[in-house]
Amino acid sequence: MYKRVLLKLSGEALAAGRGFGIDAVFIHAVAEEIAELHRTGCQIGIVVGGGNFFRGVAEQAIHMDRVAADHMGMLSTVINAIALRDALEKQGTPSRVMSAIAMHEVAEPYIRWRAIRHLEKNRVVIFGAGTGNPYFSTDTAAALRAMEIKADVYLKATSVEGIYTADPKKDPEATKFDQITYLDIIRRGLRVMDTAAVSLCNDNRMPMVIFSMRERGNIKRVVSGEKLGTLVVSELVQ
Repeated sequence: MYKRVLLKLSGEALAAGRGFGIDAVFIHAVAEEIAELHRTGCQIGIVVGGGNFFRGVAEQAIHMDRVAADHMGMLSTVINAIALRDALEKQGTPSRVMSAIAMHEVAEPYIRWRAIRHLEKNRVVIFGAGTGNPYFSTDTAAALRAMEIKADVYLKATSVEGIYTADPKKDPEATKFDQITYLDIIRRGLRVMDTAAVSLCNDNRMPMVIFSMRERGNIKRVVSGEKLGTLVVSELVQ
C-alpha cells in the first residue's frame, strides 16, 4: 500500500457530466471516498483542475491574452479546491487548501515544507492555482507537487479505465495498456497529458497510475495495490 499519494482530479470530473460548475452530490461522494482512504493512514495530496469553470486553452479563451486566460484558469482551480475542502471537512477529514497564488483570506500560501508538515499531521492537502505560472497545465502542477512532497505515486483519476492505443470513446477497436513507459507515451503520440508533465515524471522516476474514478472505491483499490487502470513507469535505470 502506498503511504503518501498525489491525486489529480479534473475540474470536468467535478461537474459530473453537466459541463459547468460543481455537482454537489458527486463532490460529496468523492470526498467520502477520499475520507475512507484517509482513515487507513494514507497521506493524501490533491491537485484539482478548473476546466468546469474556465480553461486558458479552451475555445472560450480564444480571443484572450494567454497569460490572462491562464490566470483565470488558475483561479478556477481554487474554487474547486475550496469546495472539495468543505466536502472533506463535512466528512470529518481535516483538510487544508494551499494556493500557488497568494490569497490569504481563502487559502494558505503554498510552502513546500508546510505542505509536508500538514501531511505528516494527517491533514489532506489540496493544492490550488496550478504552479502559479501561465503556460503550465494542472497535470504538470500535479507532477511537480508529487515530486516536491515526495509522493510514492501520482494518481490521475479520469473518466476512462486507463491509457488506450486510441481514444476508446471514438475507436471501439482501441485496447488498454496495463503498463507503459513515459517515453512510449511520447513516441506513440498518446494524448494522456501534456509533454511537460510526462517528461517531469520520467526524469524523476515518478510512477503514475491512470484509472477511472467512475466506479466507487477505485481510489482506495489503487492505493491498496490492486491492478486497476494503467501503470506508467520510467525507462531510466537506477
